[in-house]
Amino acid sequence: MAKLNINGQVRDVQVEADTPLLWVIREQVGLTGTKYGCGVAQCGACSVHLNGQVVRSCILPVGSVKATDKIVTIEGLSANRSHPVQKAWAALDVPQCGYCQSGQIMAAAALLARKPRPTDRDIDDAMTNICRCGTYQRIRAAVHQAAGKQA
Repeated sequence: MAKLNINGQVRDVQVEADTPLLWVIREQVGLTGTKYGCGVAQCGACSVHLNGQVVRSCILPVGSVKATDKIVTIEGLSANRSHPVQKAWAALDVPQCGYCQSGQIMAAAALLARKPRPTDRDIDDAMTNICRCGTYQRIRAAVHQAAGKQA
């Protein structure tokens, strides 16, 4: 059994210690905004925050997460999609297919928490998630808009 703090709610889950956090979030807890993409931490569709840092949940074993750690998924970023990144994503029509976007948004939110006024280079270095639709220019513009400056 593991005790996890997900989106501010402590949950007891019955899983093996080597179960990836992604599957606990999706299958045990029922929060399906975090997506499975590649399973090897390359694409970023599974990105969540762990103590404010963006992590790839598909390879993070639940046994390595402490009960005191704070996990935030896309559902926990804001109660009503009012986070500046979510607003910018909607205003600039960033997604095409949308599959990778929860991970993209989580990566962008972590970047802005760490660096409130990122440069293009900062964005390019931090946003390592893969978008098969190629919306990278809109992603960069949305990060700038969320930071309060125009691209």
